Amino acid sequence: MRTIVFDIPAWPGHRAGQHLDVRLTAEDGYRAEREYSIASAPGEPVAITVERLDDGEVSPYLTEELRQGDEIELRGPIGGYFVWDPEDESPLLLVAGGSGIVPLRAMLRHRRGSGSEVPVRLLYSSRTLAEVIYRAELDEPVDGVEVVYTLTREQPPDWSGYARRVDDELLGEVAWPAGEGALAFVCGPTSFVETVASGLVELGYPPPRVKTERFGATGGR
Repeated sequence: MRTIVFDIPAWPGHRAGQHLDVRLTAEDGYRAEREYSIASAPGEPVAITVERLDDGEVSPYLTEELRQGDEIELRGPIGGYFVWDPEDESPLLLVAGGSGIVPLRAMLRHRRGSGSEVPVRLLYSSRTLAEVIYRAELDEPVDGVEVVYTLTREQPPDWSGYARRVDDELLGEVAWPAGEGALAFVCGPTSFVETVASGLVELGYPPPRVKTERFGATGGR
């Protein structure tokens, strides 16, 4: 896993939750393109976080061969649905599965940078504690932000947190009550997102208040 920061001339600015396209062109003209969520908050240098896949066309280059000063082709920012702006003062529920944490991290950083006092609960599902992305950052105490992990495959000997896949019962314990008018953002693999989104609707969340983003294990869609 690697976080890559770009210096982009004339970048128009982005919103928390948007993504961009990365295009690679080989010497023979072959092109490969992937979408990656922007990991940084508006106003920060544009960054993406990439997980290396052995059979990937783009991620091995980005995580192993790309060097400081290299030029790369980008297109963005893209997307206007899965975005959060601090002007929305509703309680915020963020639910991440694996690398689905990337755009939600941008939202957390935007909250901090904008001075927003919106209360936030983050539920992060990961196979192991070692695979939690941005763990050091997420573990820093921040007023108004509660971070809850659930580890689905392996837990440390002294683990006292959740140790199962996200289900309706777990959501009922962690999510804001539906009557508080929370805005939910759910990001991760398709099956995870569908389970969480349907669970929140069952809890009483209006479907328009549950924003979803689905992608695979690479952090790209």
